[in-house]
Amino acid sequence: MAARMQDPEQLLTPAEVASMFRVDPKTVTRWAKAGKLSAIRTLGGHRRYRESEVRDLLQDQIPGQREASED
Repeated sequence: MAARMQDPEQLLTPAEVASMFRVDPKTVTRWAKAGKLSAIRTLGGHRRYRESEVRDLLQDQIPGQREASED
């Protein structure tokens, strides 16, 4: 029986996340250290962030956005 591979989740760089929130990449690093976002470390030690988690956080930051999408 062949194992089914799930689509790998898109990972974003700190610069990509910072661009989405319109903040400095260092701010994204501080959020990760504070536990606001979970970071995945690459073999080279760089941080990457799950796109789904970032989008959830972004929706939470926009007032009224989540309520409107649930209707």
